[in-house]
Amino acid sequence: MRKDIQDIMAFIAVARERSFTRAAAKLGTSQSALSHTIRGLESRLGVRLLTRTTRSVAATAAGERLLQTVAPRLDEIEVEVDALSELRERPAGNLRITTAEHAANTIIWPALERFLPQYPDISVEVAVDYQLVDIVAERFDIGIRLGEQVARDMIAVPIGPPVRMAVIGSPAYFARRKKPKTPQDLTDHACINLRLPTHGGLMIWDFEKDGHEVKVRVEGQVIASSGTQMLDAALRGLGLGWVPEDMALPHIAQGTLARVLEKWCEPFSGYHLYYPNRRQGAPALTALVEALRYKPL
Repeated sequence: MRKDIQDIMAFIAVARERSFTRAAAKLGTSQSALSHTIRGLESRLGVRLLTRTTRSVAATAAGERLLQTVAPRLDEIEVEVDALSELRERPAGNLRITTAEHAANTIIWPALERFLPQYPDISVEVAVDYQLVDIVAERFDIGIRLGEQVARDMIAVPIGPPVRMAVIGSPAYFARRKKPKTPQDLTDHACINLRLPTHGGLMIWDFEKDGHEVKVRVEGQVIASSGTQMLDAALRGLGLGWVPEDMALPHIAQGTLARVLEKWCEPFSGYHLYYPNRRQGAPALTALVEALRYKPL
């Protein structure tokens, strides 16, 4: 029975990662050993759990049933075992965070710089990703996104001030093109798009002034995959960028970027961390949540 549980945990890792290579790295074993474990489990159960091709791994109907019924119970056991650390003098455990790049750079890393020396028995993994991942299915303890993106069934905690965007372009770009006066004018400009991995589409630029909202689907020759790339492309004169204000302000002060449509860029709900109810009360998680919680001056 103990071996079955261990092998089922190995199957869950492969099914969630959709990759023997990534699952083996996560479990600290070899790909061949993990493949042997799964074949042994399938043989004992008498059903195929995974469909394997040269490019992908996916759960079969039987595998999906096992994943949906058994995995949550094993997760609950893991949470309860972690909760035993309440009996320790110091919180301990491993925490996994999924966050966007801007939040990682401006909030997470500065907070961890202060937090980790205080809690030497806690380790934190930070995964930077623009996708709106299912943190339960992907086994993250905390997700960090803008407030409007947080699912309502999650516990949400603000961790940063309101965010304001800035439309920016280089002096070289504006030497060739007139500055836009309204968001609609952006349709006549070369803009730097941002690819959204979750849906595969491009980010729509949102503007608001005096309660009037405008959404613009911009076009241009450059598509970036992160705000940092968008900023760099704008600095090189490849088009107009739309980035968080704090990323642009140092370059605006230096004169390497100019800002337009400032009155159309009103602040909106900032970053929140979120996690499922079942994780509430875990000592390590509670300590990190308090360290990240936004405390206005």
